Amino acid sequence: GDSLRVGLLNGLMGTGQLLSLTADHAELRIELSQPPPTKLPITLLLALPRPKMLRRVLQTVSAMGVPRLILLNSYRVEKSFWQTPFLQPEAIREQLLLGLEQARDTVLPEVIIEKRFKPFVEDRLAQLAAGSLGLIGHPGAYPACPRAVEQPVTLAIGPEGGWIAYEVEKLQAVGLQPVQLGERILRVETAVCALLARLF
Repeated sequence: GDSLRVGLLNGLMGTGQLLSLTADHAELRIELSQPPPTKLPITLLLALPRPKMLRRVLQTVSAMGVPRLILLNSYRVEKSFWQTPFLQPEAIREQLLLGLEQARDTVLPEVIIEKRFKPFVEDRLAQLAAGSLGLIGHPGAYPACPRAVEQPVTLAIGPEGGWIAYEVEKLQAVGLQPVQLGERILRVETAVCALLARLF
């Protein structure tokens, strides 16, 4: 008769009452009536992190309510990173599910993989970012990252070491503007948390 919180993947949330439990299965009576938490109005462009960090970042992005993540190549992304088994669809899904469990959410983020920086930025990014505030998280003498933004955002976060100047210029050419969080250089996973928390 115990009850527990349950959710239908990409659907509603509610409670489940335990009717029977054996070594190999559980029978529940499910009532689903609550909507999942609202997602943040953001598209996150992220230069592909190191494989071990990628797993943590996927969990973080999922837990914090990012609806769309684009993993992007960059000059400072090592080619070997693209060979990691952690980029397999099932491996990505596993980390996203862990993030959803942490946040009590049911809706999986969309993850898009873009292995070529220039064609993506020149041909597709402007349309993706249309109608949003376009920002580049980048250390330097730039304006401070805005707080409590009340509009959709497209945010680009670079690799360890940051975007190179050419990449910043290409992102600026489609309407994204560099902003900074201060003089400290942050790990990618820390920058993701800090920027999302500040923006929303």
